[in-house]
Amino acid sequence: MFDWDDLRVFLAAARAGSLATAAQRLGVDAATVGRRVARLETALKSTLLVRSAAGLHLTATGAQLLERALDAESAMEAAGRVTQPDLIAGAVRISASEGFGGAVLAPALPGLLAAHPGLNVELAASSGFLSPSRREVDMAITLSPAAGPRLIVEPLTTYQLALYAAPEYLKRHGAPDTIDDLNRVDMVGYVDDLIYAPELHYLDEIRPHLRPRLASSSIRAQRDMVAAGGGIGVLPCFLAEGLTRVLADAVLIERRFWLSTHREVHGTARLKTVRRWIKALCQDQVSRLAPLPATTPRRAEG
Repeated sequence: MFDWDDLRVFLAAARAGSLATAAQRLGVDAATVGRRVARLETALKSTLLVRSAAGLHLTATGAQLLERALDAESAMEAAGRVTQPDLIAGAVRISASEGFGGAVLAPALPGLLAAHPGLNVELAASSGFLSPSRREVDMAITLSPAAGPRLIVEPLTTYQLALYAAPEYLKRHGAPDTIDDLNRVDMVGYVDDLIYAPELHYLDEIRPHLRPRLASSSIRAQRDMVAAGGGIGVLPCFLAEGLTRVLADAVLIERRFWLSTHREVHGTARLKTVRRWIKALCQDQVSRLAPLPATTPRRAEG
């Protein structure tokens, strides 16, 4: 038989992908996490996690145990809610894209906490997403519908992107008149092999084989590059304040955010509260998220 607390440590390590990150979340040191996982592996007579330069990876047995550990965790949480099912309290971890998380969610979160003093919110706003399937987060806001039998997925909001440049850049170089002219200007965009979602291949959508001269995996960095006069880039409209739209009659891109939550916590009071708040926030911010009238794009030649 194994120590149930060792299972909790294994779950943290599997979610974090590293001993150090798991240790930080658990409030212990990395050596302790390693010993506890090793003790669990000894008790179960199986290797659960293997290390590589990229971090920790689940073995086949580890993946099976993770599924059971998630069930056990959900059962324990449900048991704890029996006496206070409507209590809006506890931690909610949200994964969102860097741009939306930083520019839309983050400034509004203090208002949510002021209305619900028992809540704690952890916002993971970065390039790439954490998974609610593995309970790395409680909910995720993604660019495409998340997949998994443990998830409840719903559309959240549409948002728009367009081509933008700094006024100073356009003064120096002039504005392109056609999509084909983009081949002759400095473009800003994503590092191609670091694009984490197919929805981010904006430049290819505008004109095949269009490549950036300045590139970053961070949309906030791209925005700063454009604002500093580094070139023309595709940006979400909610990040484009102070910039000038380029080829307004030819380029308008629309995407949708999706909201997913783990089925086992979907109905908890704290998750329902945060989910309602996010939906209301998106409705209030629609003039930032999708401010532009529809256009009939002109296709590039060639």
